[in-house]
Amino acid sequence: MKFDRINHILKEEAVALPDGLPNVTIKGITYNSQEVKDGYLFFAIEGYQRDGHDYIQDAVGKGAAAVVGEQGDVEVSVPYIQVADGRRALSVISDYYYGFPAADKTVIGVTGTNGKTTTGHLLKSMFEESGVSCALFGSTGNIVNKEKHPAGNTTPTLLEINRLLAVSDDEVVIVEVSSHALTQHRVEGLVFDYALFTNLTHDHLDYHGSMENYFAAKKKLFRMLTKKGQAVINTQNEWGEKLAGELRKENTSVVSVDAGEDSDVYISEYDDGAGELLLRHNGKEIFLEPSIAGIHNMYNIAMAYGTVKLMGARDEAVARAVTGFKGVEGRFSVHYLSGDRTVAIDYAHTPDALYHSLDTVRSQCTGKFIHLFGFRGDRDEEKREEMITVSARMSDQYILTLDDLNSVSKEEMEKTLYEIQRRYGRGNGEVIPDRTLAIEEALRRSGEKDWVVITGKGEESYQQEYHYPAPTDSETVFYLEKSTTRR
Repeated sequence: MKFDRINHILKEEAVALPDGLPNVTIKGITYNSQEVKDGYLFFAIEGYQRDGHDYIQDAVGKGAAAVVGEQGDVEVSVPYIQVADGRRALSVISDYYYGFPAADKTVIGVTGTNGKTTTGHLLKSMFEESGVSCALFGSTGNIVNKEKHPAGNTTPTLLEINRLLAVSDDEVVIVEVSSHALTQHRVEGLVFDYALFTNLTHDHLDYHGSMENYFAAKKKLFRMLTKKGQAVINTQNEWGEKLAGELRKENTSVVSVDAGEDSDVYISEYDDGAGELLLRHNGKEIFLEPSIAGIHNMYNIAMAYGTVKLMGARDEAVARAVTGFKGVEGRFSVHYLSGDRTVAIDYAHTPDALYHSLDTVRSQCTGKFIHLFGFRGDRDEEKREEMITVSARMSDQYILTLDDLNSVSKEEMEKTLYEIQRRYGRGNGEVIPDRTLAIEEALRRSGEKDWVVITGKGEESYQQEYHYPAPTDSETVFYLEKSTTRR
């Protein structure tokens, strides 16, 4: 791609364009200076921890042919385009550079506070059981042509999506779309055929400021639907009901999912113990035998079902997919240990997600129930009181421990844990700061028929070093189990 074409494409985005149109060929685009090669176009984007403008000279030194940035008066030896929003400009250029690779695919966006990952993977299973190839972009990894690639954020930039889709043979593309991605224009330029809303509960208010702002950010996804695009919305949640009402007034086609008979797809019966689910859709019943548990997951199944039916999926294929779906790693992953003990590892990090996770355990646990969790530094502090209240009420014992510190010091977070324990604990919990030692203590206390539930990180790697040399919660459990059985 010639630089003069990029200059022309960014005309509406630009604050200032360079004089003249140099005959420069752009051989690649990136916003990471470490990826820059000879002939690349470098996007200097101001982030929350690092500012890409600080790396412009580094990028030029590595061969960048031109730079796009947000700041003015930048002294650089290559052509420089100043734009109002670097992320938006990156999305626009990546579409043109890779030839709009999503244009010939069915694109599905899934948004909501909780359930995005599980619903996305359920969709993928249902499509593939129906013989439809499917790409997936989400928090646990990006899957294209059945090959998994690591994920940095819940929602990658459109550049990263386009880079992978340019070589994709998949017919359907599923994207987990976070509120941050929507407000930061990370998926600007993608056009969605279907948009799903799972729920909206207290989270990210440190970023959005209020639930109303959080809702408005989520609603942006539904502004990105095609003219014939359809919304699938869980109206069991008050914010879902609000969204469905607003979209209908705007003449957007809405499929509602709920437990009431006036919904398009609704949960008719659910027997958690027997693992049986009965859905009704357009006057017909479908009997399913889910391998995953919890009423929240039944709504995830219903959401995915309502979506694939819009594309003509057969009930038989859906039933096979639901029975064969074992869940997503780190999303309520269950491990059975020696001594008839059970460990569940879940990503739940909001009060609502925590309630459903612990409620699922409570319905299955016939012994003692120990819960281990923490709070992330620099994240929504308002939800902490509700989280410890939920844990103290639903578990027999709980242990507060460290999660990601981010920019908060270890000493400050430990002080916070003890203060939260003092103010809101109900006497059935304690603080053990080292996460691996906390897991060791929880396992030590567990016996026959007991459950240990570890929430907050799922399969995310630890940011800090702990006593035992394991990178994740599950690896810590396996390490400690092996050490115990060797004794």
